[in-house]
Amino acid sequence: MSDDGDLKRIAEALERLRPAPAAAPDWKAASAFVWHADPDRLDPVEQVNRVDLSLLLGINRARDILMENTRQFAQGLPANNALLWGSRGMGKSSLVKAVHGALEAHFPELKLVEVQREDLPSIGRLLAILRRAPVRIILYCDDLSFSHDDQHYKSLKAVLDGGVEGRPDNVIFYATSNRRHLMPRDMIENERSSAINPSEAVEEKVSLSDRFGLWLGFHPCDQDAYLAMIRGYCDAYGVEIDDDTLRAEAIEWQATRGARSGRVAWQYFTDLAGRRGVKI
Repeated sequence: MSDDGDLKRIAEALERLRPAPAAAPDWKAASAFVWHADPDRLDPVEQVNRVDLSLLLGINRARDILMENTRQFAQGLPANNALLWGSRGMGKSSLVKAVHGALEAHFPELKLVEVQREDLPSIGRLLAILRRAPVRIILYCDDLSFSHDDQHYKSLKAVLDGGVEGRPDNVIFYATSNRRHLMPRDMIENERSSAINPSEAVEEKVSLSDRFGLWLGFHPCDQDAYLAMIRGYCDAYGVEIDDDTLRAEAIEWQATRGARSGRVAWQYFTDLAGRRGVKI
């Protein structure tokens, strides 16, 4: 048999082995979806795990900016990709989900699609599906960061820069991270000190965060804000407790965790609601 015939048979065999392109989901089935790779699919989320926007206290500036940016996007107006960075447990991911929840009642065509960090290499295939979607999509990645030999950041550029095609007009990207530059500071310094050209050693990775039009910082809360968060949860869910008892218990709870944050406040409130027999 000729070489051309062999090549044709090999090409046909590879074509049969290649997985079929993922089908677009029923966008009306849910307000949020999760992307899974291998095999590619968008699974609807029946009930999004989120809290009401009014319960996120102590982050008013970030809340207002992200809300306005998202509203502009939902209306088809220009809007920026956003990086929510800073202290653990201060409501970064909660804010993304809460903003979407607050707006979806007014903009039912606004959808939330979560992509896991480990699935970033498949982002090109996901964007091909989203580009054809008849809805507007917040593409969201939680706890985004990169290590020294991590190549996932190159895949992310497809979302932030879009290559030749550009980022789809109906997609905006929101990410949360504990790191402002998406990689540890000591790693940045180590690469700069050991590189032949220090200025270029980490520029590609560090500049990735520069591609986000919005940087929203989240910082540790003080004791008054911490207690106000808990009081807000109590009022919202009808848990009765006097101020002195709440203060004493909440401060003791925070001391055992070694930190104050929105997450710690919610964990204390969950314990309190359970002890008081209140479902949340």
